[in-house]
Amino acid sequence: MAELATTPLTGKALLQKVKELSNVPRRETARACGYYTTTKENKIRVNLAEFYDALLAAKGIAIESPKDGRGREASYRVSVHQNSQIVIGANYTQQLGLTPGDEFEIKLGYKHIHLIKLENGQDISEA
Repeated sequence: MAELATTPLTGKALLQKVKELSNVPRRETARACGYYTTTKENKIRVNLAEFYDALLAAKGIAIESPKDGRGREASYRVSVHQNSQIVIGANYTQQLGLTPGDEFEIKLGYKHIHLIKLENGQDISEA
């Protein structure tokens, strides 16, 4: 069994340790690199997700994650609900910088819908 690090290794130190332990199982490697916690019963619990995230960061690979870890990512698709309404989610309104109370004129096309933002009840594209 490899010696345990007291604090999680990062960067080049992490990559070097992983290279040294290339013949050791991944849980043991993560544990030896400091990616573990001790439970109330004094059992060691390995944090593989944190280990993999640190390993990717050390290799210069950035992975985007949701801000708070909740919710879904925008799919840029909506469907008509049973009550015939279309709901546009908060992801889209935030990306567009919309605020509560913003008004739009709806223009229907052959296979599309145009939303034209109104400013004080007037079309801002004509202003």
